[in-house]
Amino acid sequence: MITPVERQPRADAARNAERIVRTARAAFAEDGPDVSLDEIARRAEVGIRTLYRHFPHKGELVRAALDQSIAEDLAPAIDRALADENPLRGLRALMEASMALASREQNTLAAAKNAGSLTADVSTVFYEALARLAERAQQAGLLRDDLVPSDLHRIMAMLASVLWSIEPDSDGWRRYLALILDGLSPHGASTLPPAVPLLRSRRPGNWVL
Repeated sequence: MITPVERQPRADAARNAERIVRTARAAFAEDGPDVSLDEIARRAEVGIRTLYRHFPHKGELVRAALDQSIAEDLAPAIDRALADENPLRGLRALMEASMALASREQNTLAAAKNAGSLTADVSTVFYEALARLAERAQQAGLLRDDLVPSDLHRIMAMLASVLWSIEPDSDGWRRYLALILDGLSPHGASTLPPAVPLLRSRRPGNWVL
Protein backbone atom coordinates (compact mmCIF):
# COMPACT_ATOMS: atom_id res chain seq x y z
CA MET A 1 0.00 0.00 0.00
CA ILE A 2 1.33 3.45 -0.97
CA THR A 3 1.08 5.93 1.87
CA PRO A 4 0.55 9.72 1.45
CA VAL A 5 4.16 10.24 2.60
CA GLU A 6 5.42 7.98 -0.21
CA ARG A 7 3.08 9.57 -2.74
CA GLN A 8 4.35 13.12 -2.18
CA PRO A 9 8.01 12.46 -3.14
CA ARG A 10 6.81 10.70 -6.29
CA ALA A 11 4.65 13.68 -7.21
CA ASP A 12 7.55 16.05 -6.55
CA ALA A 13 9.84 13.92 -8.71
CA ALA A 14 7.33 13.92 -11.57
CA ARG A 15 7.01 17.70 -11.38
CA ASN A 16 10.79 18.10 -11.36
CA ALA A 17 11.15 15.86 -14.41
CA GLU A 18 8.44 17.72 -16.31
CA ARG A 19 10.02 21.08 -15.46
CA ILE A 20 13.47 19.89 -16.53
CA VAL A 21 12.15 18.68 -19.89
CA ARG A 22 10.19 21.87 -20.58
CA THR A 23 13.17 23.98 -19.55
CA ALA A 24 15.43 21.96 -21.86
CA ARG A 25 13.15 22.69 -24.81
CA ALA A 26 13.29 26.41 -24.06
CA ALA A 27 17.06 26.31 -23.57
CA PHE A 28 17.63 24.52 -26.89
CA ALA A 29 15.41 27.04 -28.66
CA GLU A 30 17.24 30.02 -27.16
CA ASP A 31 20.85 28.85 -27.01
CA GLY A 32 21.15 26.05 -29.56
CA PRO A 33 21.61 22.27 -29.39
CA ASP A 34 24.88 22.40 -27.44
CA VAL A 35 23.50 24.02 -24.29
CA SER A 36 24.95 22.25 -21.25
CA LEU A 37 23.08 20.13 -18.72
CA ASP A 38 24.42 22.41 -15.98
CA GLU A 39 22.73 25.38 -17.65
CA ILE A 40 19.49 23.48 -18.05
CA ALA A 41 19.55 22.49 -14.38
CA ARG A 42 20.21 26.10 -13.38
CA ARG A 43 17.28 27.38 -15.42
CA ALA A 44 15.01 24.64 -14.11
CA GLU A 45 16.06 25.56 -10.56
CA VAL A 46 17.11 22.03 -9.68
CA GLY A 47 20.45 20.61 -8.69
CA ILE A 48 22.55 18.86 -11.30
CA ARG A 49 22.23 15.64 -9.28
CA THR A 50 18.45 15.90 -9.56
CA LEU A 51 18.73 16.30 -13.32
CA TYR A 52 21.05 13.30 -13.62
CA ARG A 53 18.76 11.24 -11.42
CA HIS A 54 16.00 11.68 -13.97
CA PHE A 55 18.17 11.80 -17.09
CA PRO A 56 21.56 10.08 -16.65
CA HIS A 57 22.57 10.98 -20.21
CA LYS A 58 21.91 14.04 -22.34
CA GLY A 59 20.44 11.83 -25.04
CA GLU A 60 17.68 10.74 -22.67
CA LEU A 61 16.79 14.33 -21.82
CA VAL A 62 16.81 15.40 -25.46
CA ARG A 63 14.57 12.48 -26.45
CA ALA A 64 12.19 13.31 -23.59
CA ALA A 65 12.04 16.91 -24.82
CA LEU A 66 11.28 15.77 -28.36
CA ASP A 67 8.68 13.26 -27.18
CA GLN A 68 7.00 15.97 -25.12
CA SER A 69 6.73 18.26 -28.13
CA ILE A 70 5.31 15.48 -30.29
CA ALA A 71 2.80 14.46 -27.62
CA GLU A 72 1.60 18.02 -27.10
CA ASP A 73 1.58 19.29 -30.68
CA LEU A 74 1.74 16.51 -33.26
CA ALA A 75 -0.29 13.71 -31.67
CA PRO A 76 -3.45 15.86 -31.40
CA ALA A 77 -2.92 17.01 -35.00
CA ILE A 78 -2.78 13.37 -36.12
CA ASP A 79 -6.08 12.64 -34.37
CA ARG A 80 -7.75 15.69 -35.92
CA ALA A 81 -6.44 14.89 -39.40
CA LEU A 82 -7.63 11.29 -39.29
CA ALA A 83 -11.04 12.42 -38.09
CA ASP A 84 -11.43 14.98 -40.90
CA GLU A 85 -14.11 13.90 -43.39
CA ASN A 86 -12.02 15.46 -46.17
CA PRO A 87 -8.82 13.34 -46.32
CA LEU A 88 -6.93 15.84 -48.48
CA ARG A 89 -7.64 18.61 -45.99
CA GLY A 90 -6.51 16.28 -43.21
CA LEU A 91 -3.34 15.44 -45.13
CA ARG A 92 -2.55 19.11 -45.65
CA ALA A 93 -3.21 19.96 -41.99
CA LEU A 94 -0.99 17.14 -40.77
CA MET A 95 1.87 18.12 -43.06
CA GLU A 96 1.51 21.69 -41.81
CA ALA A 97 1.59 20.54 -38.18
CA SER A 98 4.71 18.47 -38.82
CA MET A 99 6.52 21.34 -40.50
CA ALA A 100 5.51 23.77 -37.76
CA LEU A 101 6.96 21.39 -35.15
CA ALA A 102 10.17 20.87 -37.14
CA SER A 103 10.56 24.63 -37.56
CA ARG A 104 9.95 25.38 -33.90
CA GLU A 105 12.08 22.51 -32.57
CA GLN A 106 15.02 22.74 -34.97
CA ASN A 107 17.57 22.93 -32.17
CA THR A 108 15.96 20.12 -30.19
CA LEU A 109 16.04 17.97 -33.32
CA ALA A 110 19.69 18.87 -33.89
CA ALA A 111 20.49 17.99 -30.27
CA ALA A 112 18.68 14.67 -30.66
CA LYS A 113 20.66 13.89 -33.81
CA ASN A 114 23.93 14.79 -32.09
CA ALA A 115 23.05 12.59 -29.11
CA GLY A 116 21.94 9.65 -31.24
CA SER A 117 18.36 9.96 -30.00
CA LEU A 118 16.75 10.75 -33.36
CA THR A 119 15.66 7.22 -34.25
CA ALA A 120 13.16 6.05 -36.86
CA ASP A 121 10.43 5.29 -34.32
CA VAL A 122 10.07 9.03 -33.64
CA SER A 123 8.03 9.44 -36.80
CA THR A 124 6.41 6.01 -37.27
CA VAL A 125 2.92 7.02 -36.15
CA PHE A 126 3.12 10.22 -38.19
CA TYR A 127 3.95 8.38 -41.42
CA GLU A 128 1.31 5.74 -40.79
CA ALA A 129 -1.27 8.53 -40.50
CA LEU A 130 0.01 10.26 -43.65
CA ALA A 131 -0.22 7.00 -45.60
CA ARG A 132 -3.80 6.38 -44.42
CA LEU A 133 -4.85 9.90 -45.36
CA ALA A 134 -3.15 9.67 -48.74
CA GLU A 135 -4.88 6.37 -49.50
CA ARG A 136 -8.26 7.80 -48.53
CA ALA A 137 -7.62 10.90 -50.66
CA GLN A 138 -6.66 8.71 -53.63
CA GLN A 139 -9.84 6.68 -53.25
CA ALA A 140 -11.82 9.94 -53.23
CA GLY A 141 -10.06 11.13 -56.40
CA LEU A 142 -8.45 14.04 -54.55
CA LEU A 143 -4.82 12.90 -54.83
CA ARG A 144 -2.86 11.55 -57.78
CA ASP A 145 -3.14 7.77 -57.77
CA ASP A 146 0.53 7.03 -58.50
CA LEU A 147 1.73 8.42 -55.15
CA VAL A 148 3.27 5.69 -52.93
CA PRO A 149 4.11 5.77 -49.18
CA SER A 150 7.85 6.17 -49.77
CA ASP A 151 7.11 9.34 -51.72
CA LEU A 152 5.68 10.85 -48.55
CA HIS A 153 8.95 10.27 -46.68
CA ARG A 154 10.96 11.98 -49.38
CA ILE A 155 8.51 14.84 -49.79
CA MET A 156 8.66 15.61 -46.06
CA ALA A 157 12.47 15.40 -46.15
CA MET A 158 12.54 17.90 -49.03
CA LEU A 159 10.25 20.25 -47.13
CA ALA A 160 12.34 19.92 -43.96
CA SER A 161 15.47 20.87 -45.90
CA VAL A 162 13.90 24.27 -46.59
CA LEU A 163 14.16 25.14 -42.89
CA TRP A 164 17.93 25.53 -43.09
CA SER A 165 17.63 28.26 -45.74
CA ILE A 166 15.11 30.52 -43.97
CA GLU A 167 15.15 32.55 -40.79
CA PRO A 168 14.35 30.63 -37.60
CA ASP A 169 10.66 30.83 -36.65
CA SER A 170 9.83 31.85 -40.24
CA ASP A 171 6.81 30.28 -41.90
CA GLY A 172 8.46 30.55 -45.30
CA TRP A 173 8.17 26.76 -45.63
CA ARG A 174 4.44 27.22 -46.29
CA ARG A 175 5.22 28.42 -49.83
CA TYR A 176 6.97 25.15 -50.67
CA LEU A 177 4.32 23.03 -49.00
CA ALA A 178 1.73 24.75 -51.22
CA LEU A 179 3.85 24.00 -54.30
CA ILE A 180 4.17 20.36 -53.28
CA LEU A 181 0.45 20.00 -52.66
CA ASP A 182 -0.31 21.47 -56.08
CA GLY A 183 2.01 18.86 -57.56
CA LEU A 184 0.07 16.09 -55.80
CA SER A 185 -3.19 17.09 -57.47
CA PRO A 186 -4.58 14.50 -59.92
CA HIS A 187 -5.57 17.26 -62.34
CA GLY A 188 -3.08 17.55 -65.18
CA ALA A 189 -0.67 15.11 -63.53
CA SER A 190 2.04 13.73 -65.79
CA THR A 191 3.29 10.14 -65.66
CA LEU A 192 5.94 9.65 -62.99
CA PRO A 193 9.13 7.61 -63.34
CA PRO A 194 9.09 4.41 -61.22
CA ALA A 195 9.52 4.73 -57.45
CA VAL A 196 12.82 3.51 -56.03
CA PRO A 197 13.37 1.80 -52.64
CA LEU A 198 13.55 4.01 -49.58
CA LEU A 199 17.00 3.82 -47.99
CA ARG A 200 18.14 5.18 -44.67
CA SER A 201 19.34 8.73 -45.18
CA ARG A 202 23.07 9.12 -45.75
CA ARG A 203 22.72 12.60 -44.24
CA PRO A 204 20.90 12.04 -40.94
CA GLY A 205 19.39 15.09 -39.35
CA ASN A 206 15.79 15.44 -40.54
CA TRP A 207 13.39 13.95 -38.04
CA VAL A 208 11.07 12.99 -40.86
CA LEU A 209 13.35 10.21 -42.14
